[in-house]
Amino acid sequence: MKIELIGVPLDLGASRRGVDMGPSAIRIAGITERLQRIGHEVIDAGDLEVVAPEVQTILDPKLKYLPEITKTLAHLAHDVGEALEREHFPLVLGGDHSIAMGSIGGVAAYLRKHNKKLGVMWIDAHGDMNTHETTLSGNIHGMPFAALLGKGASELVNIGGNFQKLQPRNAVLVGVRNLDPKEQHLIRESGITVYTMEDIDRRGIYEVIVEALEIATLHTDYLHISFDMDALDPQDAPGVGTAVRGGLTYREAHTAMEIIAGTRRVCSLEVVEVNPILDIRNTTAEVATELVESALGKRII
Repeated sequence: MKIELIGVPLDLGASRRGVDMGPSAIRIAGITERLQRIGHEVIDAGDLEVVAPEVQTILDPKLKYLPEITKTLAHLAHDVGEALEREHFPLVLGGDHSIAMGSIGGVAAYLRKHNKKLGVMWIDAHGDMNTHETTLSGNIHGMPFAALLGKGASELVNIGGNFQKLQPRNAVLVGVRNLDPKEQHLIRESGITVYTMEDIDRRGIYEVIVEALEIATLHTDYLHISFDMDALDPQDAPGVGTAVRGGLTYREAHTAMEIIAGTRRVCSLEVVEVNPILDIRNTTAEVATELVESALGKRII
């Protein structure tokens, strides 16, 4: 298929600098060449333009850098929608996880226009379910999942259009192991399906991913995968801003991606939170690239 790379060098949603270099690191790891080797055509659309935080002012400490984030993500939503109109597969390279509001916003708007439904699998150590009312940090990368479900600041909720992008029954969170106290309540009340690392330890990655896919695709036509590299254990992916011990192993992550590829329902994918400043010899970008390969069809034999 024709894969369109869209880089989003955005780190305004995070508390640490560095993930703005994630798209470049993934490119340096050979994402284009690797995808071409497994038979895909790759079109690199380059990076969106983002204004650096050093020349901006925080207007609201509960929603840091809100104007620039919403501007950038509105642009991303448009570009993702245009890629889908061209029958390209949008592969979005982050950047912090706030970019999901733009990528999923664009996919949801496109599918809404064609009377199709979207399911989302969110693979992450964190819930990203805070709002401006519950956040402890004011960092918007902790809010995108809530916004996509229609909760939080209207500026975030309406990225991609004034409608709810995702229905709770079509949303699955996998690999979570670090939640804020108020966020725990929000997740319990949200109606989404959650698989913690404890679930994966007890049941195994195969059973969890198969069941998660059944839920995310039962009432939907297409599937978006939002993959935060901090879902992996820091031993395998050290270059992330919010590392949490006890995550997915390298092999578990590949197994998940291979099972996902087998559904043939994935219409878009994003990989976020690669931070080269904190990485070791571009290890995390290399792993991210390999996981994308697995999600898009690479097999051992």
